[in-house]
Amino acid sequence: MQNLWNDAELQGFVSNVCHEPDDHPELAALVYASRLLGRERSLVMHGGGNTSVKCGLTDMVGNHAEVLLIKASGIDLSNVTCRDYTPLRLGPLSKLVELCSSNDPIHAERVERFSTKEFKHLLMLNMFSLTDHMAEKRLTPSIETLLHAFLPHRYILHTHSFALLTMSNQPNGEALCRETLGEAFGSVPYIKPGLGLARAAAGVYEAHPAIEGLVLQKHGLVTFGETAQEAYNRMIDAVTKLEERIALAGRKPFTTVPLPEEIAKVEDVAPIIRGACAEEKEVGRRDYQHLILDFRTSDEILTYVNSADVVRMSQKGSMTPDFIIRTKNKPLVVPAPDAADLNGFKAAVDEAVQRYRDAYIAYFNAQQQASGMEVTMLDPMPRVVLVPGLGLFGLGKSAAAAAVNADIATCTATAILDAESVGSFESISEREAFDIEYWDMEQAKINKVYHGTFAGKVVMVTGGASGIGLATAKAFRQRGAELVVLDLSQEALDKAAEEIGGNPLTLTCNVTSRADIRAAYDAVCKRYGGVDVIVSNVGAAIQGRIGDVSDELLRKSFEINFFSHHYIAQEAVRVMRLQGTGGVLLFNVSKQAVNPGPDFGPYGLPKAATMFLVRQYALDHGRDGIRANGINADRIRTGLLTEEMIKSRSAARGLSEHEYMAGNLLQLEVYAEDVAEAFVHLAQEIRTNAAIITVDGGNIAATLR
Repeated sequence: MQNLWNDAELQGFVSNVCHEPDDHPELAALVYASRLLGRERSLVMHGGGNTSVKCGLTDMVGNHAEVLLIKASGIDLSNVTCRDYTPLRLGPLSKLVELCSSNDPIHAERVERFSTKEFKHLLMLNMFSLTDHMAEKRLTPSIETLLHAFLPHRYILHTHSFALLTMSNQPNGEALCRETLGEAFGSVPYIKPGLGLARAAAGVYEAHPAIEGLVLQKHGLVTFGETAQEAYNRMIDAVTKLEERIALAGRKPFTTVPLPEEIAKVEDVAPIIRGACAEEKEVGRRDYQHLILDFRTSDEILTYVNSADVVRMSQKGSMTPDFIIRTKNKPLVVPAPDAADLNGFKAAVDEAVQRYRDAYIAYFNAQQQASGMEVTMLDPMPRVVLVPGLGLFGLGKSAAAAAVNADIATCTATAILDAESVGSFESISEREAFDIEYWDMEQAKINKVYHGTFAGKVVMVTGGASGIGLATAKAFRQRGAELVVLDLSQEALDKAAEEIGGNPLTLTCNVTSRADIRAAYDAVCKRYGGVDVIVSNVGAAIQGRIGDVSDELLRKSFEINFFSHHYIAQEAVRVMRLQGTGGVLLFNVSKQAVNPGPDFGPYGLPKAATMFLVRQYALDHGRDGIRANGINADRIRTGLLTEEMIKSRSAARGLSEHEYMAGNLLQLEVYAEDVAEAFVHLAQEIRTNAAIITVDGGNIAATLR
C-alpha cells in the first residue's frame, strides 16, 4: 500500500484549518492522517474506523483537563474535519479499568451491563465541551472510545483493513497474523466493542509494552505513535506486509456454476428483485416499504458470484462487525437469470426471498431468546443480493444507503476470494453478529439519517426541468423520494438538478418517442431498480380554430398531449408489473378537458382524451395494484402559459394581469407549487383511483361533479 504522507501538504493543511485560538495543530495533524486513511477503501468504508489524539484543553472559564479527542461515531474519515472530533475527559475514563479487575467475581456481568446500558451515558457525562456543531449534527463519541482511552499512546488509528481481515478471518488467523507482522503487533481475540475489548487491549499492551499496534481478530487493525505520522506509517507498513503475504498465496481458481445461454439484462432483473424485497407495511393493504437498488459488476465480482462455492462462502457471515449494521450478516443468493425465462426467474426470486425472510426471523427469535435482549426485530429483507452471471445489488432505504451497501459488498467479494485463497474464510458467530446488529450504539450510526414519507420510492417526472414539473420534483424530493427528471434539454436539466438537490437522475427524453421512453425506463431500473410513481406532466399549449387547423398540427398536439402520456404510462405498467407491488400513474390533464376555451381545440381535444386515458388505466390495471389519477389545473405560470400569453389574454378581457390570474372563486392566483402538492397528495392516497382533482381556485364551469 502506498504511503501518501507529505510533510509540505501537512503544513499547508494545518495552516488552512488552524485559524482560531482554540484550534490545535495536534488535532489538525490527526485529521490529515485520518483523511489519508479515508482515501483507501480497503482500509475504512463509510463511517468505519476511528482515530484519536490525547492533549490538554482549557474551557471558556479557564478549567484545564487532559482530554481524548476522538472521531464522532459514523463520521467518514475521508472528509472528517476538526469539528467532527468529540472531547472527553481522560481521568474518569481511565478509572474504568478498575471495573474490570480480574479477581472480581461478578466481572463478566458488570462488564456486560456497563457495555449495553451505561456506556453512552458515561461518555456524554464526561464530554469536556459541547459545540453547536456537535449538537446540530447529533455527534456522539465513537463506540471505540474506551479502547483509545485505555491505551496510553498520544495518537491512535483504527481501521478495518481488508488485508488484515483476509488474514485474521481464518481458523488459524492469529497465527497467520503473527507470522506476517511479527512481534511488533499484539493480538486481541474477538470481543464486542466496549469496556471488555478496551480492557483486553490494554492488557495485551501492558504485557508487551514495545508493540507498535494491535490486531483485533476478525475486527480490525490498531496502530499508535507519539506523532500522527508515526501512527500512520505503522498502519501503512503493516497493511503492506499483509498485502504481500496475500499476494504470495496467489488467487486459486474457482469452479463456476453452469449459466444460462443468455443472461437477462440488469434492467429486467432489477425490478423483479426490488419487488420481491419490498415489505408490505400491513397485510392486505397494498402499501409497501420499498428499497432502492444499486448494481455493481466487474470481473472480480463475477468470479465471486459465479463460483460454485458462492453460497458456502457468502453465508459464513460478514467480514467485520462494522458492516453488519448496514448489510446484515449474510447476503441473499438467487439463481442466474435466464433471459428466455423471466417468469421462472421471478418465481425463483420470490421463493429465495421468502426463505431468506424466514431464516432471518428464526435467527432473530433464537438469538433474542439466548441473549435476553429486549429489542424489536428490524425488517428481515436482505441488503445485498448476489446474482450469478450478472453481479450484485446493494439495497437500502435511499440511493445513498444502497450505494454504501454495494460498496461494502464489492470489497467483501474480493476479500473473501483472497481469504479462500489463503485458507478458509471464517466470520464471527451468529450470537456475536446479533449482539452487534442489535446494539443501540451501532444502530445509532445509521439511524441519524431522517427518512421522509417517500423514502425508498422512485418518482419519475416528465417535463421536470421547469414549471409544474420542477415544483413537483422538488415536492417529492423534500419528502425523501429518489427523483428521475425527464426533459428535452440537458442544460435545463442540469439547472433543475441544482434546485432539486439530492443528486436526481436526469435524462434527456423525447416523450413522443417510444424508443426514448424505453431507454429512460431502462436507465431508471439500472440506477434505482425500478419505479413507483409516475408524474406524466409534459404538454404543449397548441392553439387554433378547430375548423381551420391542419391535420399535421392536430396530430402533433395529440402526439405531445395524449400519446406521450400513454407511452409513459404503458412503460411504467410494464416495470410495475415486474415489481409486483403496484404503483401510481399521475397525469397532468387540464381544465380544458371539461371546459374548452375558444381557439384552443388542438390542446383541449387530446387533453379530453387524456382524462379518459386516466380512467382506462385505472379500470384495466387496478387489479395490478396500479392507481391512475389526474390533475386538472388552470392558469399556472409555466412554459405553457407564458408571460406573453398572460398579457394578451388579460388585455383581450379588459383585465389586469393580476385579475386574470386570480380569476377564480377564491380570487387568488394558483401556483405550480399548489399543483405539486396535489400530485403528492394523490401519490399518498392508497385508496384513491380514477380520480381527477381540480387545482384552479374554483371554476364552476370546470367542475367534474
